[in-house]
Amino acid sequence: MMRVVLATHNAHKVQEFQNILGQALPELEIVAYDGPEPVEDGVTFAENALIKARTAAEHTGLPALADDSGICVDVLQGAPGIFSARWAGHGKGDRANLELLLDQLSDVRDEHRAASFACHIAVVVPETGFEQVVSGRWPGRLAREAAGVGGFGYDPIFLPEGLEVSAAELTADEKNAVSHRARAFEAAIPVLRMNVIPD
Repeated sequence: MMRVVLATHNAHKVQEFQNILGQALPELEIVAYDGPEPVEDGVTFAENALIKARTAAEHTGLPALADDSGICVDVLQGAPGIFSARWAGHGKGDRANLELLLDQLSDVRDEHRAASFACHIAVVVPETGFEQVVSGRWPGRLAREAAGVGGFGYDPIFLPEGLEVSAAELTADEKNAVSHRARAFEAAIPVLRMNVIPD
C-alpha cells in the first residue's frame, strides 16, 4: 500500500477520499494529518490547496493531498469563493452563511442566479518535488429558499444544472457521482497514478 496524507483533521473527509480514490486506486491508503494547521492566506482555491498540501508533506515526509472548495456566484463576481466557509463571519456556521447569501440575492431575478461549486485538489510529492493542482466545477443556480436535509454548507440552496431539486435533496451516492469534488477526483486519479504510485 502507498500511504498518502490528506491535509485535514476531519476524519469524515479522510474516509470520503479513501472511499472515492480507493475504488480507482486500491493500492492507495489515505491517512489523516496530525500536524499544525497552516495559515491559508492564498487568494485562490488552488493557492490554499497547495499551502495545505505542502505543509502536510513537509510535516510527514509523505505524498500529500489537500482540497479547497466553495461556491461561486456569477452576479457576485465569483464570491463567496474562498470565503465560502466564513461568509457570515468566523465561526458563524453553515446556516448563517446560507441565509446571508440568500439575503444578498433576494432582489436578483432567477435568470441571474447562476452559481457553481468549485473544488481544487493539490498533489504534492516531497521526494520528487512534484506539485500539481486539479479542479472540478459543478454548475447550477441558486434557489430562493432552502430545501432538503442532506449534504452541508450551501447544498440546500444549490440547484444543480439539469435538476429541479437542491443538492441537499440528492442521496450521498447521487451527489458523489456528479459533484465538483467528484469531478476534481476524476482529474486527480491519473496524476496520482503517474506521480505517486510506484511502477
